[in-house]
Amino acid sequence: MIPELGHIALILALCLALVQGVLPLVGAARGMPGWIALGPQAALGQAVLVAFAFGCLTYAYVTSDFSVLNVAENSHTLKPMLYKFSGVWGNHEGSLLLWILILVIFGAAVAAFGGNLPATLKARVLGIQGLIGVGFLSFILFTSNPFARLLPTPLEGRGLNPLLQDPGLAFHPPFLYLGYVGFSVAFSFAVAALIEGRVDPAWARWVRPWTLAAWCFLTIGIALGSWWAYYELGWGGWWFWDPVENASFMPWLAGTALLHSAVVVEKRDTLKSWTVLLAILTFSLSLLGTFLVRSGVINSVHAFATDPTRGVFILIFLVLVVGGSLVLYAFRAPVLQGVGVFAPLSREGALVLNNLLLAVACAAVLLGTLYPIALDAINGAKVSVGPQYFNAVFIPLTAPLVAAVAIGPLLAWKRGDLSAALRRLLPAAVAMLIALSIGLWLIDGRSFMALLGLGLTAWLGIGTLCELSLRLKLFAAPVSETLSRARHLPRAAWGMTVAHLGVALLVMGITVSETWQVEVQQVMKPGETVQVGPVQYRFLGVAPYKGPNYTAQRGRFEILEDGRVVHELRPAQRRYQQPPMETTEAAIRPSLLGDLYAVVGEGDAGRGWAVRLYWKPLVSWIWLGALIMALGGFLSLSDRRLRVGAPARRRSEAAAPAE
Repeated sequence: MIPELGHIALILALCLALVQGVLPLVGAARGMPGWIALGPQAALGQAVLVAFAFGCLTYAYVTSDFSVLNVAENSHTLKPMLYKFSGVWGNHEGSLLLWILILVIFGAAVAAFGGNLPATLKARVLGIQGLIGVGFLSFILFTSNPFARLLPTPLEGRGLNPLLQDPGLAFHPPFLYLGYVGFSVAFSFAVAALIEGRVDPAWARWVRPWTLAAWCFLTIGIALGSWWAYYELGWGGWWFWDPVENASFMPWLAGTALLHSAVVVEKRDTLKSWTVLLAILTFSLSLLGTFLVRSGVINSVHAFATDPTRGVFILIFLVLVVGGSLVLYAFRAPVLQGVGVFAPLSREGALVLNNLLLAVACAAVLLGTLYPIALDAINGAKVSVGPQYFNAVFIPLTAPLVAAVAIGPLLAWKRGDLSAALRRLLPAAVAMLIALSIGLWLIDGRSFMALLGLGLTAWLGIGTLCELSLRLKLFAAPVSETLSRARHLPRAAWGMTVAHLGVALLVMGITVSETWQVEVQQVMKPGETVQVGPVQYRFLGVAPYKGPNYTAQRGRFEILEDGRVVHELRPAQRRYQQPPMETTEAAIRPSLLGDLYAVVGEGDAGRGWAVRLYWKPLVSWIWLGALIMALGGFLSLSDRRLRVGAPARRRSEAAAPAE
């Protein structure tokens, strides 16, 4: 009965989505207040219905109701409760329902917290959100019903993919979808602005919080996915330029450009047309990622193996959304003329450079991702575009971007003085020279990319602190004045500083871990010892082990420093019964200085076991940097001036700078 109630709730939600997608738009066009007022009510009602449906599916998973086909195919009574719960979105139908739930929650948030939006703009934004909801609710009801029954009811389910039975993958999809779907609000604001033919600083102020929230969630989601790949797949890496990894990275790049472009619209009332286009493209890239994951056109550990007919539905929906919005943009963009004028050497100019580099980098990733798919579709040729291409193209594009990040905040709006900005960055230049000297000494000039990474880290990290010290007049004013400035500095400014420091940490982690990583692959017998980086690994052997829903062969390594045992690592090879599958479980000893990483493979007591042992210096700084970037975003989001729902008496603050 409960699954049927969930199904009925989705049908009612589709009806409300149609109301939300049609009546407010008509009401805004014809000046009908009654129809305009239906938008928020329909958005809130839709959120309640979809949340109820999601709760029904969750109940079916938690109680192991195998009469539901989705539960029977993706759950098992022996699964730990965490993975019964996360199994709700560990499959195509459930993850799509989670996507829709987040979509309607964002729509309800606009309805609830958009009280200071003009009535017609709010109606149009909610109307566009409603039409997106119509597309996805139709998709789930007509092609991917999560409540379909299975008769006769089996006694046991098939179980969840063992690779997904992991805490990292339990939380990775919700954060990723919060990012993907969050950009739908920016898209709706952009289309609403095109319909009205008006983009102004107030519009940029309204759209920035939603974009920033989506960007923060997507940053966390990508970081969690990278962390999961690092410790769960057992291959020792953290990013492989997999098509599905790229599918999440491309909207992140476009969203980063959108954030910075919206600042120019807000401050200088220019770059309007470009900002609207970025909002459209960012959400379009999110939809493209959905198509790649669910269409069956790619093979990936991240992808859902689904019926290609579902991919056709998504492709049609993608064409309608992207094509329709771009056609509207082609007709209406000419009326979105900016009035602000600025010199190339200015804060605006730096942000334009930021946008250009991010856009080209995103295009390069898009080309490398889609080229093999397109070639296969055209003539059946099988080609692979791997890390070599992406590293060769992406790094040269992002290096000047990172360098410019330290300079841009020191330039004035409208017309800046580059020489003055560089003089203020003298400590950063000195730090960069020191970092380059240390790099030359450590690597003997063998890796230009390592030198580049060390130099950029020092330049950006110290440059960001220089910019903050100038804001606070550190060492240039009495301590009391500096403290007063720190207290009154807008949270958005603090957030920018924190986020840029996170980028510096991320670059440092990538550079050091990739340059000074030590890897040993060999066959070891119990009692043997091998030096890996600063420590020794002593192999103690392999023993059987039984988990809650798997059996395992677990190895043991003692970690020795100066002959003393300081830690023990226990990597394993697991064998799951339902569904039948073997996985590699790496053992990791993380620290801020570096990770000890061990993997045990096939073997026996006579011939020994194949092992892979690593020393990965500063690799944890990669995820620490990403989380600090997200923290900076949330800190900016807490700035009252960026909250859409600010009381009317504070609207006069809209002219104050947010960064």
